[in-house]
Formats: sequence, C-alpha cells, structure tokens
Amino acid sequence: MNQLGVVIVAAGKGSRMGTKESKQYLHLNGKPILVHTLALFERIAEVDTIVLVTGTEDVERCRGYVEQYRLTKVRHIVAGGKERQDSVYKGLQQLEGSVEWVMVHDGVRPFAAEEHVIACWRKVMETEAAVLAVPVKDTIKVVDPSGTIQSTPDRRSLWAIQTPQAFRLSLLLNAYQQAEKDAFLGTDDAMLVERIGTPVQVVEADYYNIKITTPEDLPWAQWILQNVRGEDKR
Repeated sequence: MNQLGVVIVAAGKGSRMGTKESKQYLHLNGKPILVHTLALFERIAEVDTIVLVTGTEDVERCRGYVEQYRLTKVRHIVAGGKERQDSVYKGLQQLEGSVEWVMVHDGVRPFAAEEHVIACWRKVMETEAAVLAVPVKDTIKVVDPSGTIQSTPDRRSLWAIQTPQAFRLSLLLNAYQQAEKDAFLGTDDAMLVERIGTPVQVVEADYYNIKITTPEDLPWAQWILQNVRGEDKR
C-alpha cells in the first residue's frame, strides 16, 4: 500500500479576517478560497483521497462545492473539533487503514506549488516526516512581555513552516494519540511528531504559498492568482 491521503482543515472561523463570512469561503476570482485549495490536490495524480474537515454548520455547503466543482477525490467531509488539533485528528481517523501516507494542509493556503507538494511527498517516503518551509527573510528578535529585546537568533537557522506537512499515517496517528493522552496542544502537526522523537525534514517551498488570514492578505492572494498560480498559469 503506497497511497497518499490529504486532510484539508477548514473548520476555523477566521476572526482575524474581520468578515462575517469565514475566510475559507471568501471568493477569489469567483470561487471560494477553499475550492481553490481542494482543486489543487484534486489535480495532483499522486493524491488518492481527500478528507475535508469543516465546521458542523458548513458540512452541507461543502458537499455542494464537491458536487458543483466535481471534486471527485473528496471522499469524506467531517465536522471538526474545538481546536485545530482536534479537527486534524478527526480527519486522520477517516483515513486509518486506507492509505499509508498523509498530508495535512490548511484550507486557506491555496497556492502551494504542485512541484513542491510532490517534492514533499517524495521526501516523506524517504524520511517518514517532512514539511514545506521557507527561510526567514527578516531579522527575528526574542522579546519579553515588557517589549524589551532579549536575544537575536541566527537567522540562518530559522525557517517559516508552511503546509502541507507530510507523514507516514501510522506515525502521525501515534503522535496524536500520545498528545491526547498527555493533554498536549501543539501548534502544528510536526510539533506532535517531534515530541515523540521522530526527526522532521524541511523541504524548501516558496513565498507564494501564503496562508490567507487577514484583510491584507486578500489583494496579495488576488495578485498571486492572476500572475503566478492561477489555473491558466499551471
């Protein structure tokens, strides 16, 4: 068994966007952001199955998108949990026993380059755990609660982590089960795998693979869609 499943997480409300509508359902070029993301993995031949995790109140809406946009690889649409970690775990459980490898991806990150996704897939088959990332451009400071700089880490060692993050499914399920047992809440999937002692490899991506989170991201996303990663640019 060498199949690849993808869990796409789109259960958040996105309060930082400041809109009544959740950010994953805002439109870019006439389609919801989430649909652009789903379509990316629909096009990738190596992907066998997609699990979409969304809010309870949005399950029916997402079923409509799957039918409208002919997203045939979306096999499961499930309601998420309280935290992102809970939502991912629910998605992973849908894949248990059916695929060997899994990628976890943000529903509001529609511009991952297909070649980078494939590179991440190849790396995980060598190493068990791999994530897309980019080197940090800015100087980073460690600042205390009073606003005073405490230290300046070496920028050469700092990477901004993106998604997809890829793992052997059994490994990631084990990491999630251990986190649940320990009542540990991590910031991403790689963190859960790191804490059980498995090294995670970085695969360099690019700076277009943005997570659309705040109003400032929308014009940048529109530009990327029109000039770099739109369907007519592939």
